[in-house]
Amino acid sequence: MEQPLVVVLTGAPASGKSVTGAAYARLTGAALLDQDTLTNPLVDVVAGLLDVHDYADPRLAAATRDARYECLLRVAEDCLRVGVPVVLVAPFTTERRDAAAWGRLAARMAAAGGRARLAWLRVAPDELERRLVGRGAARDAAKLADVRAWVAGLDLAAPAVPFVEVDAAAEPAEQADALRAALA
Repeated sequence: MEQPLVVVLTGAPASGKSVTGAAYARLTGAALLDQDTLTNPLVDVVAGLLDVHDYADPRLAAATRDARYECLLRVAEDCLRVGVPVVLVAPFTTERRDAAAWGRLAARMAAAGGRARLAWLRVAPDELERRLVGRGAARDAAKLADVRAWVAGLDLAAPAVPFVEVDAAAEPAEQADALRAALA
């Protein structure tokens, strides 16, 4: 039996990770594991305890990052152990920049029976600005105060580890088709 695929979907905030991940999961029958869906209710509790109102606040990130990723990866391992392929949706900033961190994630998924592949959503800065403004999420309030400066400060470079590139400007169904073809 072939190992279930683990698509690790990374990209900048507002690049379309959740929408693309959902389209790919729908197309392939994979379980969609979105970090925001799985962890934001608890992150909101921690944010309230810290009196923080922005998800990008370093105090909140320091208090929650490791636990958020651990939740995501544990659910992925459960899925893999029963033979269900997964799509993991999160920034995966460390894993896309650090080969050792990517290696640990891939090895962990392999130990649970899966085969991890990194997929990166490439998005132009002007499109990212447009999407962030259009999204209008409360969690983006600080970013929207000076969206151009915030986008300019992002690392929009391609991953430093092997990856499949997805054009975030394409329609989600086209992105899912292209991703499926690239991973076949």
